[in-house]
Amino acid sequence: MRIALVGMPGSGKSTVGRHLARQLGWRFVDSDHEIEREIGGPIRAYFEQHGETAFRELEQQTIASLCELGDTVLATGGGAVLREANRVALKTHCEVIYLRSSPEELFRRLRHDTQRPLLQVKDPLKRLRELYGERDPFYLEACDFVIETGRPSVPTLVNMILMQLELAGVIDPSQVPATVGRVLPPQV
Repeated sequence: MRIALVGMPGSGKSTVGRHLARQLGWRFVDSDHEIEREIGGPIRAYFEQHGETAFRELEQQTIASLCELGDTVLATGGGAVLREANRVALKTHCEVIYLRSSPEELFRRLRHDTQRPLLQVKDPLKRLRELYGERDPFYLEACDFVIETGRPSVPTLVNMILMQLELAGVIDPSQVPATVGRVLPPQV
């Protein structure tokens, strides 16, 4: 069984994914980290040197292989859904959760982030709105469940996901330790 998290950069895919995997006793994999491990450096440098098309090819191969792992929570890169092959692979092999955040919420979270190339522009909020407008339909196409992130804590988001999966019969409630009201310890 696999659960994939999709959403805009900064929507919490990696953080929520790590906590969700821990709750389920599964492995956590971040597709961007796997790509960086494979290329031996940062995606940003690879992207600049080889271009977006080469990066998206590598991302597609990585996602296809990660979709074969069992008992895994997979956090995808924000642009992974731009390729139809990725949307199909995720939808076919995973239960896909869209962590949906408004551009304004993303801006609030990321306004001081100097590592994300998409924010190193004159008007980052405008750029986030453009990306959201472009990508939201693809996230919706790829997903099985939408979780509005808003301002809930990470443990609350994890509980919301687990409840959705339990209600849909995707996971057996007996597989998951009691989640309601449980606060996860911070991860170091």
